[in-house]
Amino acid sequence: MYTLRFDMRAPETGAPARELYSAATDIAAWAETRGCVSVLLCEHHMSEDGYLPSPMILAGAMAARTSTVMITIAALVLPLYDPIRLAEEMAVLDIVSGGRMTYVAGIGYRPAEYEMYGIDFHRRGRIADEKLTLLLRAKTGESFEHDGRRIRVTPAPLTPGGPMVAWGGGSPAAARRAGRHGIGFFAQSGEKELQVIYEAAARTAGHEPGMCILNPPDEPNTVFVAEDVDEAWDELGPYLMHDVRSYAAWNGGDTATASLSSARTADELRAERRSHQILTVDEAVNRVRAGGILQLHPLVGGLPPDVGWRYLRTVAEQVLPAARPPAASA
Repeated sequence: MYTLRFDMRAPETGAPARELYSAATDIAAWAETRGCVSVLLCEHHMSEDGYLPSPMILAGAMAARTSTVMITIAALVLPLYDPIRLAEEMAVLDIVSGGRMTYVAGIGYRPAEYEMYGIDFHRRGRIADEKLTLLLRAKTGESFEHDGRRIRVTPAPLTPGGPMVAWGGGSPAAARRAGRHGIGFFAQSGEKELQVIYEAAARTAGHEPGMCILNPPDEPNTVFVAEDVDEAWDELGPYLMHDVRSYAAWNGGDTATASLSSARTADELRAERRSHQILTVDEAVNRVRAGGILQLHPLVGGLPPDVGWRYLRTVAEQVLPAARPPAASA
């Protein structure tokens, strides 16, 4: 089985944004009947390569083209939103998708994004707490008062209590925030201490700890499957490296986040065999048989859609049929 991730980077060295957005919705519709278990959409602002700034809109387009696959926005940079307006949009998307939308919110890490929205980057933690409190109440659709204002989100969400909202991050502060608010925690690292901090904060606040997902440092978040791995690295290397270099430039000195790489060339990235991997068909089959998930990033770095489709079909036509358990004999 596999997931799909889209961040919609469209650098000048890649395909045009129009082609990439069209392909993303086509891929989601195609993939949900071919082994895809979830689609992940990301968010950033003021990116030279046009990184997806409005995941809610793309999620709506994908929800309209699909009927069963789960769609997750992660991470939604909560301090940049009006939480009441966001709750309204979540309610509508919950209805449009038939309850298939989930969210992982976070505080982000790029000062330029906060500057663009006129929000104090240095107060982002406090702002996140205030807005998360409001969002969690508003998304239920129930009426309440806040600062003398009556608030009620309509229409009511399809999902009782509203769609799932979890918190993401790789710091103790993020773990404590998730625990205090009684929501799940998605760590951006494999540090087990974060789970301890999260569970303690939840219990201190009177909540039963919920879902806590740690991201092992050797778990790839960008995977392709190829019949000829050498040829694939030659073809995909420039696009993978755009992804690597872009995140590295935003996260200077970060060695804890599992999805980041310090590789300077495609050869170095390949040798790391960590965040970005190209697997043989047999390797992919074995990973799926062992219960693993292939985290596919089919348009990474503005990869032309016709190229991305070829690798997707390898997964659907070669990996998944071979990974299925043999039918029981009569």
